[in-house]
Amino acid sequence: MKVIILLGDGMSDIAYGELGNKSPLQYAATPNMDFMARHGRVGLANTVPDGLPPGSDVANLSVFGYDPRTCYTGRSPLEAISMGVVLGPDDVAFRMNMVTLKPQGSSVYMQDFSAGHISTAEAGELVESLQKELGSAEIEFHAGVGYRHLMVWRGGKDGMRSTPPHDISGKAILASLPSGDGADKLNNIMNHAQMVLQNHPVNIRRKEQGDLPANSVWLWGHGKTPRIENYREKFGLTGAVISAVDLIKGIGICAGLDIINVEGATGYIDTNYLGKGKAALAALKNHDFVYVHVEAPDEASHAGNMQHKLQAIEDFDRQVVGTVLEGIKKFGDYVILCMPDHPTPVKLMTHTSDPVPFVIYRGGAVEGNGAASYDEVQAKGTGLLVEGHTLMRELLS
Repeated sequence: MKVIILLGDGMSDIAYGELGNKSPLQYAATPNMDFMARHGRVGLANTVPDGLPPGSDVANLSVFGYDPRTCYTGRSPLEAISMGVVLGPDDVAFRMNMVTLKPQGSSVYMQDFSAGHISTAEAGELVESLQKELGSAEIEFHAGVGYRHLMVWRGGKDGMRSTPPHDISGKAILASLPSGDGADKLNNIMNHAQMVLQNHPVNIRRKEQGDLPANSVWLWGHGKTPRIENYREKFGLTGAVISAVDLIKGIGICAGLDIINVEGATGYIDTNYLGKGKAALAALKNHDFVYVHVEAPDEASHAGNMQHKLQAIEDFDRQVVGTVLEGIKKFGDYVILCMPDHPTPVKLMTHTSDPVPFVIYRGGAVEGNGAASYDEVQAKGTGLLVEGHTLMRELLS
């Protein structure tokens, strides 16, 4: 049997008056997900256990089939693994966003958590300068993709508290700076980074072009090396992961899955949806399992852009879900799980811990449980509520 998970990051949302009191999933045209809902098993899944943050790290671990309560150690170590950065047992990794801060009155605000979606090439130059000016045997800066990068504190502390920058979009940053044991060092690094970045040639060019400058870094999501079981040992499957995001690739690497990079996959609304769908079908020829992750709906939500979110959901349905739904028929025996990892309401511009709708569709089977379409309301109406990490076992049952 072939098993495939199609994940639209942050697709789930709330209802809006401007959409006729519908959620984006209800409002958008999603004929392929709706078809699976009518002929599959629909319900709600808790992907974020009580007491854990509603991040893509925790939620995607759940969808992969791991209980985050037993294996989660932080977001950034997973990204470090994807980037090929080796962590010792006492080393602490931090996600380092390139951000745009804006002074206003006596406060400083988070103007943009992605520095205007700075390009990978531009950000790479900035990270190189940070390593040259601030790097040491203790502190390392590693370039990632787009605005997402990595800082490693060798032998560092990990008891501090930090805030995701997308949680404070448009808000004053003072109350959200790192706090606790070791936070002074982080805040000092961020302050010195501002001096390195302020008049950097990359930022001078960006301002001349009317783009937002990456005038600071933001450190968060820290942790040490995670403890994740190999997928072959846990589920008896070979598999592959398709994503533009280092976090998801890192989970895949820890699980012993192959990483498939798709040309043109950006993690935003301009990503190569069709390429991901085709790559998933190609991967199923040699693997039992494929995990396809699309970041675009989440990024649109963080930006507060409803039109982009609707576009991302429709593109995901048409080019990823539709492509897979048609092409997977040749494998005969298959099962598809389609869902988001967590809600990211456009209104809030950040994640929440609410349960998310899922649909399980088995090839050739008609096992609908009452849902007329794929959305939050229909999923709730089935009365089915499960723990997210149990879904993988259900796919294999």
